[in-house]
Amino acid sequence: MDFKDLVLYRQSDRKYDENKIVEKEKINQCIEASRLAPSACNSQPWTFVVADDKTIVEQLSKAAANLGMNTFAKHCPVIIAIVMEKANFTAKIGGVMKDKDFPLIDIGFSASYFCLQAADLGLGTCVLGWFDEKKVKKILNIDDKKRVPLLITLGYSLAKTRQKIRKDENKMCKYNRYK
Repeated sequence: MDFKDLVLYRQSDRKYDENKIVEKEKINQCIEASRLAPSACNSQPWTFVVADDKTIVEQLSKAAANLGMNTFAKHCPVIIAIVMEKANFTAKIGGVMKDKDFPLIDIGFSASYFCLQAADLGLGTCVLGWFDEKKVKKILNIDDKKRVPLLITLGYSLAKTRQKIRKDENKMCKYNRYK
């Protein structure tokens, strides 16, 4: 599929075939796409922790499902945690000088590449920011000092592709001046 079709096809999927295992080859292709994502000063401040063991996925899904949020996660076969790593020296200095959190921006790029590659492979994803980070770090044996800004659910979606409802272009894009 061409890029526009891929962008139209990719969505936040919340219904997965929990009996269909995601092939490691496909997971690795998604990781490879993420690895190639751009980052400030080529810092690549991320580590992906892939959970495909049913027991660990179940524990992670419980950490993601609190206050009624993300209850669908218990039905996905794979959950990926993105661990934020330290930026390299140049990106760190640039971030301080320009008051930008480059690692978070970079993780956003990397997560997008992951999700687009997954969609291209016929897989569904949903990026989660609402979860119990302390529990996730304990489950995955991640150092307390590290941050886990995002989880990504991954599996074969059972949801139909929805039409995207977005703001009109003139409300989200300006040329040459904001006002």
